[in-house]
Amino acid sequence: MKNKKIKKLVFATNNRHKLKEAREIIGDEFEIVSLAEIGCHDEIPETADTLEGNALIKAHWVKDRYGFDCFADDTGLMVDALGGAPGVYSARYAGEHCSFQDNVNKMLSEMEGKDDRNAFFATVVALILDGETYTFEGRVHGSIALEAHGTEGFGYDPIFVPEETGVSFAEMTPDAKNAISHRGRAMRKFADFLKQRQ
Repeated sequence: MKNKKIKKLVFATNNRHKLKEAREIIGDEFEIVSLAEIGCHDEIPETADTLEGNALIKAHWVKDRYGFDCFADDTGLMVDALGGAPGVYSARYAGEHCSFQDNVNKMLSEMEGKDDRNAFFATVVALILDGETYTFEGRVHGSIALEAHGTEGFGYDPIFVPEETGVSFAEMTPDAKNAISHRGRAMRKFADFLKQRQ
């Protein structure tokens, strides 16, 4: 049996939920490490006006300053009736230091009285590997609920209803959500790409 060295890939995050999910999807062919594990405690700017742009900024930041091959993600909620907002500003929709609940409350308020409640979530994963750059996108289409439902998940999960299920992300188990979620879809495309290169 040949003894192949496991390649280290940095995930530009310290979010333990994202790390756990990435490690489960990618498996043991790569060692996935967090920013903290490489000693990166930088406030990485997210100044692009697209998800892909922000993911690339984070991946390049780590590669350029720390030298590791790296991947990063960015996620946004795009609501038709709000002209695609909040988009890249989804995490800080209600202000710079807002909570998940603040964002949910603002969204429900902005959507009050609107008939068109169509929306989609998108995640873009950017990868820098062996000097090359790649991106992978996952999307899930659905609608904004009239009120919050469920206690699972985080962010906009209580008010986003994917079209496949008819119930909010927050009413689904983590496994059921990951099977259809935007991040799950992007991460699986990314993981398939890594496995093909092995």
